[in-house]
Amino acid sequence: MFQGAAALSLDVKGRIAIPARHREALVSAADGRLILTAHLHRCLLLYPENAWKPIRDKVLAASSFNLQSATIKRLLIGHAREEEMDAAGRLLIAPELRQFARLEKQIWLVGQGSHFEIWSDAGWQQQQEAVLAMSEQVLPADLEDLAL
Repeated sequence: MFQGAAALSLDVKGRIAIPARHREALVSAADGRLILTAHLHRCLLLYPENAWKPIRDKVLAASSFNLQSATIKRLLIGHAREEEMDAAGRLLIAPELRQFARLEKQIWLVGQGSHFEIWSDAGWQQQQEAVLAMSEQVLPADLEDLAL
């Protein structure tokens, strides 16, 4: 399970060093095969390949004649790239994905259980502000009974 948020730096080649605490889990989860793709919220998603396959299959099964389904298919499947960490635990983020997510020098790797989100620093800060702004609102129905 992937959890926690880590501030990372992109190197000049567009690589990030995956934190050591997550490297082994990512490698063992899918023999090092990772999928990196775009998300509707203008961040990137990083999945071990075996966790991505059921999502990919469900998206691909959706009708291409439905405008919303076709649009989501273009985003998720159209941007999906198979990647592997190098021997130093670095992951290359392709230029088109860096551009899509507006990634610059500092980025955030955010655990989401089965996968990670990769955010630009500005995007992650906006997410944090949005969460704080919601503090007075009622929780969604599926979290109403959550006690912290």
